[in-house]
Order: sequence, then C-alpha cells, then structure tokens
Amino acid sequence: MSMLKSRETILALAILALLAAIASRFPGFVSPGNLARVLTDTSPLILLALGQMTVILTKCIDLSVAANLALCGMVAALMNGAGVPLPLILLAVILLGAALGAVNGLLVWKLGIPSIVVTLGTMTIYRGSIFLMTGGAWINAHQMSDAFKAFPRTVVLGLPVMAWIGLAGVAAMALVLTRTPLGRAFHAVGGNPHAAVYTGLSVGRTQCAAFVLSGALAGLTGYLWVARYAVAYVDIAAGFELDVVAACVIGGIAIAGGAGSVAGAVMGALFLGIIKNALPVVGISPFWQMAISGSAILVAIAFNAASQREPGRIILKQAEHRT
Repeated sequence: MSMLKSRETILALAILALLAAIASRFPGFVSPGNLARVLTDTSPLILLALGQMTVILTKCIDLSVAANLALCGMVAALMNGAGVPLPLILLAVILLGAALGAVNGLLVWKLGIPSIVVTLGTMTIYRGSIFLMTGGAWINAHQMSDAFKAFPRTVVLGLPVMAWIGLAGVAAMALVLTRTPLGRAFHAVGGNPHAAVYTGLSVGRTQCAAFVLSGALAGLTGYLWVARYAVAYVDIAAGFELDVVAACVIGGIAIAGGAGSVAGAVMGALFLGIIKNALPVVGISPFWQMAISGSAILVAIAFNAASQREPGRIILKQAEHRT
C-alpha cells in the first residue's frame, strides 16, 4: 500500500510539474475554462480506465474496450436515427456494453482462454459487426437529432454533463471497490487466486463480473463519444485501448493483478489527457501521443519491477548476515 501511495504522490507531482511547465509558456492552458475542457476531453478515458482497472485487478486485460465503445456508439446513433428516445438509448447501450463484456468474461471463465486472446478476438468481431450493420457507411452530425448531440455538451454548474458523468463514475467506482464485497473480491482474486478460492470466492465469476462492469462503462462511453463528436463509423476510437491500458499502468494498477486504486487510474488518465491536449499547444503532432503512451507503459512497468525487486535484495542480505 505504501508503494501505491508513493506512486500516486509521484504522479500527482508529475501532473503539477507538467501543468507548470506548460503554463510557463502558455498561461492560458491552466485557466479554469481550459482545465474544464481538458477534464471533459479526458472523461471517456477516465471511464474506460476505471473499467479496465477492475479487469486488471483480477489478473486479466480487456483489449476490446475501444471496439465495444465503437459498436455501442454506432448502435446509439442508429437508434437515434430510428427515433428512439434518449433515455432508452442510454439504457440500451449500457446493457449492450455489459453484454459484450459478459461475452469476454464467459469465454475466460468457462473455457479458460487467456483474456488477452479472447479480447483480441472479440475486438475484431465487434469492429466487424459495425461494418456488417452499416456497410462501412458513416453517420454524421446532420443525421443525428439536436437533443442526442446536446446532452453531453449541456453545461451544469460550470461543467458539461460529460465531465459530470466522468466524476460520477469515479465516485461510484471508489464506492464499489472500497465498500462492497465485489470490490474486495476483485482485489482478493487478483492478489492470490488460490487463497480466494479457499475463502469461497469464485475466481472465474469475479473475473466475469469485472468484464461486465468494464463493458457497461464502454457502452455508456460509446454514446458520449458519438454524441459529443457527432460522428459514428467503423474505426472510431481505433487504438484507444492502448491509452486505456497506459492510464491504468501509469496510475499504478499492477499488471499482475491485485493492487491498484481509483485515484491512481484517474490520475493516470489525467496525465495522458493533459499531454494530449498540450501537444498541439506546444507545436507537437498529436500522432506522437501513441508513442508517448507506449513509452509511459514501459517506464511504469520498469518502475514497478524495480520497486518489487528491492525488497527481495534486502531479505537476501539479511539472510546472508544471519548466516
């Protein structure tokens, strides 16, 4: 736990240092209005990182979240074109996302297929399903109703609804992980699956629940993404799964499972969100973002490995001293 706290502290200081460095050249970047826009832009990443965190906690990984988002976003756009009311669209995409997550979870649980293999497969299936539904056609802004597009942008108490949904997701996930048996099961299954079985926990069922939760958040994010950017197509959010995994790893979510926190996942997402928004400001191509995300993953994993090796050296030295 001390390592996690130190990681969160280091990350918070890194975010402040990054903001200070940007503000020294472009003071307007840290204005309240612009920081609100950064939070809004980062809200989809925060929501997906929260779902991915629960999956990683259980020693799995979900590489299909961006494809899930794209499929649910396309379904939302098609339902809107058919005249379905917005509340029903929201309910439908959350349930569809949860169902797509359940497909992943059941394949991992019942067939014992490694999660990385399952989600690589379903990622392709979900993208292909969008093409089969639409024939590769795009749905553009003029084909969407004003109410459909306006909801995520509606400002309430100084922040768009999209940002408020992101913040609500953070609060809800913090409650689930710290105050519910399911949240404790996520940590227990990832920390020591064999011990979890002896305490009566089903490892497979818990992992499946994590995939369902991740899928539900991806479904909700699918609507938010499509409505805010007013476009839906096959390759929407392509490659976004890398950013989601990067946010979790940077935030200290142990890729081996069992350790991590909501605060860490959120700060990891904010770190990447600030970088993404700052790149155009400082004159760097946004295409560098994927290279930066990949580099950040490697650095974070190296940091974890170094932190875990150090106690081993101390124990060995103590043992040698006793002999």
